[in-house]
Amino acid sequence: MASYFSLLPLLSAAFYRHRARLFFTIASIVVAFMLFGLLGAVRFALTGGVEVAGQDRIITTAKVSIIESLPRSYLTQVRQLAEVRQASSLSWFGGIYQDPRQQLVVFAIDPNYFGMYPQIQVAPAGLLAWQSERSAAVVGEALATQYGWKVGDTIPLKSNIYRRKDNAPSWPIQIAAIYRADDQPANTIFIHYEFFNESLGTRRDQIGWVVSQLKHPHLAATVSSEIDALFANSRQETKTSTEKAVAQSFANQIGNIGAILTFIVTAVFFAMLLVTANTMAQSVRERTPELAVLKTVGFNDGAVMVLVLAESLAITLVGALLGLGLAWLITSALEPRLHAVLPFFRIPLPALLQGVGVAAALGAAAGAVPAWLAMRLKIATALRAV
Repeated sequence: MASYFSLLPLLSAAFYRHRARLFFTIASIVVAFMLFGLLGAVRFALTGGVEVAGQDRIITTAKVSIIESLPRSYLTQVRQLAEVRQASSLSWFGGIYQDPRQQLVVFAIDPNYFGMYPQIQVAPAGLLAWQSERSAAVVGEALATQYGWKVGDTIPLKSNIYRRKDNAPSWPIQIAAIYRADDQPANTIFIHYEFFNESLGTRRDQIGWVVSQLKHPHLAATVSSEIDALFANSRQETKTSTEKAVAQSFANQIGNIGAILTFIVTAVFFAMLLVTANTMAQSVRERTPELAVLKTVGFNDGAVMVLVLAESLAITLVGALLGLGLAWLITSALEPRLHAVLPFFRIPLPALLQGVGVAAALGAAAGAVPAWLAMRLKIATALRAV
């Protein structure tokens, strides 16, 4: 053990041999792991909503496509099921404000919707005001900040899907409350379904989804099958899934995020592995006589191998920690600005730990061959080459 501790001065001396090469090697590792951390934050931001989706809520959509409408009567029938605590409709409005190219997230809902989503924080007075006024709206804090809206303002909302029966160009919506949300983007406008429905000339009494809150979450699969059986062989059959499954389907529309990011990170790490392995190979080749002298004065093959592996691991881990630290600083700075659209834009702890583990594995892999060659080095051969 004492002989291994005696390697520490030799290890530190090796780092000062070629400072420029060491700098660029560590810099490449820093960039690789900074990218690893940022991509981990992006993946968590795009899929984080799947993990926080309610376990006690299921969503019923049209079987053919999620964008197809359902008859309003379906909501009444779902509410009558014994295992359904409460249910609400959710209908996409397709809102436009000022700029037709800028589409807002606007949903028409029933008054009990907010009772199913406690994470949507609406002041009691504001909620009461919204429930009391049919033309009122609850607006996300991010949107209110973006457009300078405040409670009491009336905003003209247009729709790129629906037309009013009186041919008016917009729906005048009065802001009754501004909501906050800790685990989802606060960029949505909620309006009353009845107010929206009665203004339509065509496509009335249609809803987008039915969101049901269950009395017993463990019966989600049973209740989902019961709902779909209820509307089997009808003109509009349904598909009912847990809220988590629906959130996952939305994430999958972007593509297999995990596979895409894994491919990118693998390519970056492979390049980093080549750079680090080349650095270690050059270092061992340059220090061949010194390694032979170490063996001559009594250091065994294992100690020489440990010296080379320790150098490789130290370089990789230092670069990885700096890269992950830099990525954490970047995401911490951007998270408040992106919270409205990406509330989960941060590097989760498992990703940081995974990064450290990957760094250790890559460091060992990069130094394995040079360390093996150093261990197998013959003293006479090495000294003869001097």
